[in-house]
Amino acid sequence: MFNLNNKKILITGGTGSMGMTFVLRMLNGEFGTPKKIIVFSRDEAKQHAMRMAYLNKTVSTEEVIYRNFMNVLEFRIGDVRNYADVCSVVRDADIVVNAAAMKQVPTCEYFPLQAGMSNCIGASNIVRAISENRYPVDTVIGISTDKACKPINVMGMSKSIQERIFISANILVPTTRFICVRYGNVLASRGSVIPLFHEQISNGGPVTVTVPAMTRFLLSLNQAVDTVFAALLYAQPGETFVPDAPSATAMNIAKALIGEREIEIEITGIRPGEKMHEIMISEEEINHCEKRGGYYAIQPMLPELCDSKDRRQNVLTSEFSSADRVLDLEGTAALLKNHRLMVEDVNFQNSGELLR
Repeated sequence: MFNLNNKKILITGGTGSMGMTFVLRMLNGEFGTPKKIIVFSRDEAKQHAMRMAYLNKTVSTEEVIYRNFMNVLEFRIGDVRNYADVCSVVRDADIVVNAAAMKQVPTCEYFPLQAGMSNCIGASNIVRAISENRYPVDTVIGISTDKACKPINVMGMSKSIQERIFISANILVPTTRFICVRYGNVLASRGSVIPLFHEQISNGGPVTVTVPAMTRFLLSLNQAVDTVFAALLYAQPGETFVPDAPSATAMNIAKALIGEREIEIEITGIRPGEKMHEIMISEEEINHCEKRGGYYAIQPMLPELCDSKDRRQNVLTSEFSSADRVLDLEGTAALLKNHRLMVEDVNFQNSGELLR
């Protein structure tokens, strides 16, 4: 049985929404007691805010900083783009969770080289550090996105390459297990649409919807973290875990959040690089895909990593698209309410509530 007892866990980009929830659940001892949790990122302000929130200290900033390396939760400044920075933290880890990324679709469209450096070179640096220095890392898990499946935008293209970098690393570095997770929009994560809708509603509107019929897969932060834990528990080298998640239209998300309020909805049009519908598993990938509980496991295409004789009958007959099983308005409202994301459940005075 997988557990984190006495393990050293590194999470790159750990001050993001998923990273913060992942760290909190590790600190709660859900899968054992880690020896060390290292949050690695380049934003000192976010690190300091997270340090103060998680350690719940009422001491001076100086004392917190100088006790940093004495705590189970440790913070390190650095950049996945920098090979030396990556080496300095990977060498101390048993498990690496790579959540560092540029993930806003329009930003990546305008700055594709920057997206490639973060999403591709960052992953390559992790593999290179382990390979060249023979660091005894047990598992590396890459956090990917539905946009990596049949990508049409830079964010998805760079994440798709990240998946391939980690999958192929199982051949180059067979002593380490490299796996991935791929999931859709995370409800209430920073930069997602729901916090934007909440703010627009609290200000009296209008609520801005790009295209009414646009659909997106929806997961809570905890469900995203559940996917990471499931992959750590069950994924074989080179596999990508995908949650069996519901989807909803942009218009129904907006209407569910507005409820009975008299607030206008404004249609703004599709943004650069956006798809009308996202795909989690492509038509090509269903030929090497298995069902594992509430998840799909996409097996690697590389023959060295997957014996085609052991493959079972396809569990999907077509691609897994957000257009397939779309919740109606009532179902969308129920999903949001279940995750306490309706406007009446949100404390606008504490944006941190959106991350819990």
